[in-house]
Amino acid sequence: MSEITSSGLRDGVDAAVSARVRAVLAEHGRLPVPVESLSDTDDLYRAGLTSHASVGLMLALEDAFDLEFPDRMLTRSVFESVAAIAAAAGPTRRTLESAWLAEIKLA
Repeated sequence: MSEITSSGLRDGVDAAVSARVRAVLAEHGRLPVPVESLSDTDDLYRAGLTSHASVGLMLALEDAFDLEFPDRMLTRSVFESVAAIAAAAGPTRRTLESAWLAEIKLA
């Protein structure tokens, strides 16, 4: 498993990553509203995400993206919206895939 670093955050959100985050959120977020009714920037905590549900969401995201959120990234702001989650998970995943491909070429 890989680790997300704060340098993995960015403003733009890849649509495929956002869709994957939404799928995990729908299954594990325990929101009282449909995920489809939320924009990428809506506050998930205001939409009903609890701190307890955010832990389950984090674990499901780690499985879905094959990464591990380090303790310093376990903040409310990282999980406050679909966009924030995708910004944390998406670029890091692509960076890891690029590093893996580069490693194969060197081997």
